[in-house]
Amino acid sequence: MKALVLALAVLVVPVSAQAATKHHTRHHVSKQARGSYASQPRIACTQVGCLPVPRGCYPEGGKTFDGDPSGFDVMVCPGGDMYGHR
Repeated sequence: MKALVLALAVLVVPVSAQAATKHHTRHHVSKQARGSYASQPRIACTQVGCLPVPRGCYPEGGKTFDGDPSGFDVMVCPGGDMYGHR
């Protein structure tokens, strides 16, 4: 019985070592797929929920009236801030 276990152990070790040394190939990502990642909207998690940021705006960390971080984002837009105080 001990000989059988030893024989199995001798066979399993090289197989597991070989599996660990195989190189993984890089997957091809099409140009169309790469472009779709860049076109995804940014998300700002504001006091009213997580919302997509409108074009021309950007998310920024919000502050309380005391100046401490609020933990929520504020959408900063050319016309004024939305959903918080910065």
